Amino acid sequence: MAPLGLSNAVARITVRPDLGAGLTSFDVMHKGGWTPVFRSVDPETEQPFGLSNILLIPFSGRVSGGGFAFDGTFHPVERNMPTEKYPIHGSGFSSVWTVTEKTNETVLLTLEGKGPGPFRYDASMTYRLEGTTLVMELTATNRAGIALPYGLGFHPWFVRDRNTCLTASSDLAWLEHTDHLPRSVEAVADHPELDFNTLRKLPSSWVNNWFAGWDRNARIDWPDRGLSVIIEASEHLDQYVLFSPSGDADFFCFEPVSHPVDAFNLPEGPIAHGMTRLEPGAEMRASARFSVRATDA
Repeated sequence: MAPLGLSNAVARITVRPDLGAGLTSFDVMHKGGWTPVFRSVDPETEQPFGLSNILLIPFSGRVSGGGFAFDGTFHPVERNMPTEKYPIHGSGFSSVWTVTEKTNETVLLTLEGKGPGPFRYDASMTYRLEGTTLVMELTATNRAGIALPYGLGFHPWFVRDRNTCLTASSDLAWLEHTDHLPRSVEAVADHPELDFNTLRKLPSSWVNNWFAGWDRNARIDWPDRGLSVIIEASEHLDQYVLFSPSGDADFFCFEPVSHPVDAFNLPEGPIAHGMTRLEPGAEMRASARFSVRATDA
């Protein structure tokens, strides 16, 4: 299945229906040329983690312990990526989706999702361009015969340069073990390098943390490029993950999500940590807007 393009006069994206309905680009017209907002990658890539955006459904992050217990039943969850020690990010990001509707600026994709573990679900995903704003809308409907905890999220890779800055509220940050599972949750005030409540340059070292206490609004600034992007997330997406391997990397990830890594197995259980209990046939929706603005006019 060939990559699918959407465009208007000022923005464009490329969608891979055959690779998790992910993106390989999100560009805007700036200073007379196309300028990447999400990292631009090989449009023919076969690696989900080589994309510009992936969809996190029916959960985000890793799952420890070989699975999870819910309503008194243990549900095994198999590894789904050969490069990963634990199951990660559900199944939507690596599945083939069906293009249901398309215009120049909008596409609707659907999926009959299976796994990992007990998950069976129907999903729909809409990408829509509104001027220089990219809108993403993701829906999951539980088709398993039992109630299960569901989570959703978006995982874009943004362009990073030496002066990229982030503003995103939070009061708590999860620190990680070397295997990227949660180690402890601590006050952001005790970790100034992770405090983005006011504008701050991205850390120069490795960062891979989940943040709570987000007001669902964030801003990324590229002062050297004269661009910014305003991020607005829907009700369920009140947490975020920030990932960047180093100050020399040409990308970083800012991921609006509904729950922390391994929420299934954290104390008090998944629902206490932001996942949604879906009875059979029940639906969960999440959306995010990425609005790009020129700042050097």
